[in-house]
Amino acid sequence: MSKEENVINYYVICNNLKNVIRTGWKDWNVQRERIESVAEHIFGVQMLAIAMKSEYQYDVDILKVIFMLAIHELGETIIGDLTQFQIAKEDKEKIEHEAVHKILHSLLDGNQIEELFLEFDAHKTKEAMFAYQCDKLECDLQCKLYDEEGCVDLNKQDGNNTMNNKTVKELLKDGSSWSTMWLKFGQKVYPYDENFRAVSNYAINNDINVKKKTLK
Repeated sequence: MSKEENVINYYVICNNLKNVIRTGWKDWNVQRERIESVAEHIFGVQMLAIAMKSEYQYDVDILKVIFMLAIHELGETIIGDLTQFQIAKEDKEKIEHEAVHKILHSLLDGNQIEELFLEFDAHKTKEAMFAYQCDKLECDLQCKLYDEEGCVDLNKQDGNNTMNNKTVKELLKDGSSWSTMWLKFGQKVYPYDENFRAVSNYAINNDINVKKKTLK
């Protein structure tokens, strides 16, 4: 293939993520005219990374982080958006890594881009760990925004198998709202440092919709 065709093919493949709706929002029956796509999540997590780097002065290469986050959902162009409640981590990694390799193999810089994807997935370097925390917290912050809009009714969750998860059940039984449950779930499950935990706690204890606060 020509360089021009490689550029167009890669662009079109990635463009499909604009139409892949985040599975978690469908599982929880989020009632909203527009629900977040994977592409919108990628934008959101990149913006969160910029803000976290700015305010907490992390010693990370932020350009590398932004690049990592730009490609971290690349495999979902082929496998779709699979949640941790649908497939084992090891199984998802296998099919996702195969998908990423298939997408990137024809690009001249494909090996370098794939290495960056795998670095993110391993969560071992400081940039990868920072990016991973951003990825997880962003989802819970989006959840908080939907909750503030009143998009989810916990009494209308027929067929939602995620509610059978032990940690989810315990948090909801304790009286947590939908978004508070997810924010606390993140703190229990993911390796947040004190700064990410502080932002998560702020979201639990405050309205975070800037437009909503401006109108008060």
